[in-house]
Amino acid sequence: MSVTATERCLRWDGPLDLELVLRPCRRGSGDPAWRRTPDGAVWRTCRTPDGPGTLRVARRGGEVVGTAWGPGAEWLLETLPALLGAEDDPSGFVPGHRVLREAARRHPGLRICRTSRVLEALVPAVLEQKVVLAEARRAWRWLLLKYGGTAPGPAPEGMRVFPEPEVWRSIPSWDWHRAGAEAVRARTIANAARHAAKLEAAGDSAELDRLLRALPGIGVWTSAEVRQRSHGDPDAVSVGDYHLPSLVGWSLAGERVDDAGMLRLLAPYRGHRHRVSRLLRLAGARPPARGPRMPARDYRSF
Repeated sequence: MSVTATERCLRWDGPLDLELVLRPCRRGSGDPAWRRTPDGAVWRTCRTPDGPGTLRVARRGGEVVGTAWGPGAEWLLETLPALLGAEDDPSGFVPGHRVLREAARRHPGLRICRTSRVLEALVPAVLEQKVVLAEARRAWRWLLLKYGGTAPGPAPEGMRVFPEPEVWRSIPSWDWHRAGAEAVRARTIANAARHAAKLEAAGDSAELDRLLRALPGIGVWTSAEVRQRSHGDPDAVSVGDYHLPSLVGWSLAGERVDDAGMLRLLAPYRGHRHRVSRLLRLAGARPPARGPRMPARDYRSF
């Protein structure tokens, strides 16, 4: 892998919270494809259309500096503004609830990032279907460490690059089991990998939603989780999420609601419903717990 660095400096007017903007790309504290170093820089690996790449993003005065390595370096720097949310337009968002006004005031550097990579968002989203996050992130980490490529350049130790679609199609059943992913999720990922080229070529979020939901095992929740990241869709609300309806209902109406109730409460914010969801998570309001947390299962013991 090439160790030659390519750099791009962006003049950024206004607030920008790098860690907050890029946090959706991270799948847990042990994600081999994402790292934040003590100097405040965020590192990310990516399987670009040109090949693997490593990206380091940091603030330097009034600039954002992106440094990239590997065959995908130029693509990573070309798409850096979109990754940082430059295409996100929050101008039409008018918070009508006090909790949202306060969250927006406290987090002015929040932008909706766009990675422009569908399969990299889809695989971990499928792993998160109907399981606790700890279980899904353990599987994600295991699979990347086992099948991911070496990160180009001076990436922090342990970082890996997302495997090619052909690799996801060829993972044997026993390794899915070792990762802790049962056959249903494994088949969903392998099948999606067969259609990777068509998915990556989707022109907009609506087209990608149609393509994704035509695939077995991918519904409205998974599609939204992917489009929030790959296409930076500020309105892709995660209907079917285990926690989100309660969070929205408690924050905006002081009561628990189901998906239908959540959508009613979010209706005034159409066009920005995912943005509202992120702000409410940042606000930290939570309904009282009604019972023990769902335990993490370990399919490796089944």
